[in-house]
Amino acid sequence: MRPQGYYPRPDPNHAPMEGPFGTLPPLIVVLALVMAGVEAALSLGATGLVGGPQAIGWRIGAIEGFGFSPAVFDRLAMRWDWGLASRLLSYPFVHMSLTHALFAVALLLALGKFVGEVLHPLALGLLLLATTLAGALAFGMFVSTNYPLIGAYPAVYGLIGAFTYLMWLQLGRNGANRLAAFRLIGVLLGLQLVFGLMFGADPAWVADAAGFIAGIALSPLLAPGGARGFLARMRTR
Repeated sequence: MRPQGYYPRPDPNHAPMEGPFGTLPPLIVVLALVMAGVEAALSLGATGLVGGPQAIGWRIGAIEGFGFSPAVFDRLAMRWDWGLASRLLSYPFVHMSLTHALFAVALLLALGKFVGEVLHPLALGLLLLATTLAGALAFGMFVSTNYPLIGAYPAVYGLIGAFTYLMWLQLGRNGANRLAAFRLIGVLLGLQLVFGLMFGADPAWVADAAGFIAGIALSPLLAPGGARGFLARMRTR
């Protein structure tokens, strides 16, 4: 279902692509393919099927070379380095395991389809960029260990934030209870709590939460007509 008053904008230069999840924005397809390709190489390397014996350590090398950590954040705060700064955007393409990557790609495709039907391709790209950066910065500022941040989940949670906002609009127009828009994030947070109790807390939840907050905060500005509506509301105050 699509929020009333919000419709995809046909654009011959950004034609949607058909896939298993239906009509998908090209940006989402490209990101999913890159993530899947990286994971395929790392998984096959771990089995020794490609790359020879040295490929067994590819995943560890990728985490060390592309992951983000509080130590990287501290070094950037003292002295800017473009090589280290690239990790602010590279960490979503490396995952801890095949399962970790599969869930991230599946959520990216499903949520990217819904949100991409409403947001302009440029707005969708800005949303993914901002939520990825927000996740890394929050992780660097609020996590004290040098546990590496990897995986696309901060951006995925950013899409969940946008999804929540769009559902909030739709439920409001239909006269339904708007709190139901937070059902998805509530379920995911509940699952994270259960897994944390069972297997120990993962500090990556800090980045996920930051991604969600950034996503839901930016959506009123990035949605079609959102910036004009936001300015109009500010003028009336």
